[in-house]
Amino acid sequence: MSFLRSRRGLLPWGLLGPGLVWLLVFFAAPMVYMGFVSLQEGSIDEGYRFTWHFQTYTDSLSNYSEQFVRSFVYGGASTLIALLVAYPLAYAIAFHGGKWRNALLLAVIAPFFTTYLIRTLAWETIFDDQSPVVDAMKSLGVIPQDGRVLATSGSVIAGITYNFLPFMILPLYASLERIDKRLVEAAMDLYATRREVLRRVIIPLSAPGIVAGTLLTFIPAVGDFINAELLGSPRQTMIGNIIQSRYLNVTDYPTAAALSFILMAIILVMVGIWAKVSGTEALMGAEAR
Repeated sequence: MSFLRSRRGLLPWGLLGPGLVWLLVFFAAPMVYMGFVSLQEGSIDEGYRFTWHFQTYTDSLSNYSEQFVRSFVYGGASTLIALLVAYPLAYAIAFHGGKWRNALLLAVIAPFFTTYLIRTLAWETIFDDQSPVVDAMKSLGVIPQDGRVLATSGSVIAGITYNFLPFMILPLYASLERIDKRLVEAAMDLYATRREVLRRVIIPLSAPGIVAGTLLTFIPAVGDFINAELLGSPRQTMIGNIIQSRYLNVTDYPTAAALSFILMAIILVMVGIWAKVSGTEALMGAEAR
């Protein structure tokens, strides 16, 4: 019996083992090494040496504060737009999709069948100065006749929003789809208007999906660099572009590693604040019950 009891005790660790090994090898170890690199001094020609050079962090933050701010502004704007677009769409699929529900969900995830880079290049073609879309926008007076869409903040935010929109739609759909329709019917039987039902029943019950979708969209959006590279100009450079350039072009590894840690730290603080404000733990507990 004691042997069987010990085997049962080891079973959870056996199930956790592959995941823990994966995290240690591909997450913890690279993080430790990147932290080691961020405290080095030197150059690619002379070599790097570990000197506990914490000034790299302060210099990185002061030199690239504009790119940090721009990244969070772009990421926040993209997340907000994605939420405003995704909620009605997810609501329509969950409540009115009917027999077309699976087809509509397939349409949502269909962009993932094409690589991220090709999708962004497609938007570069759409926003080109000579494209029919831009010509139509000029004809409608949306932009001036001598204006442009490509290489602007708007094009970068639009590209980020499009590429990460499914990360907002799917959690919202999963949350809305689990809402008991009888609660909606009961609210309407009590003479609540459609607006009141939405505000006081549907939105509160779908709050876990809003929290999850916001996090899944905001975190990768802030660190993105492909959209700023292809759809923007040097004036739209995000912190991801700086990190990529410092790693691959300038080969300033300590600065690139320090910038990566600063970005992760700021995101973790913001996620913690968002979780506290939105009451994620309580929401998830209610959802589980």
